[in-house]
Amino acid sequence: MRSLQEWLRAAWQQLADPSLTPFGRRELRNQMKQCNADLRAHLRRAAELEPKQSAEPERSFATPEMRILGWR
Repeated sequence: MRSLQEWLRAAWQQLADPSLTPFGRRELRNQMKQCNADLRAHLRRAAELEPKQSAEPERSFATPEMRILGWR
C-alpha cells in the first residue's frame, strides 16, 4: 500500500511538469486512476481483515450501586 501511495505522490508531481506531452499526460492520468483503484481495493481488504468488535457491549465505568448497612 505504501508503495502505491508513494507512486501516486510522484505521479502528481510529474503531472505538473510542463514538458509532459498531452499524450503522456493522458497516459499518466490513466495509470493514476488504475493505481487509485488498486489502492482503494487494498484498503478495503485491510479493513475487512481487522478484528471485528465483539457483540457484547463494552463495560463502562459507572458508579457502583451503594447500599447502607445498618448496625445491630
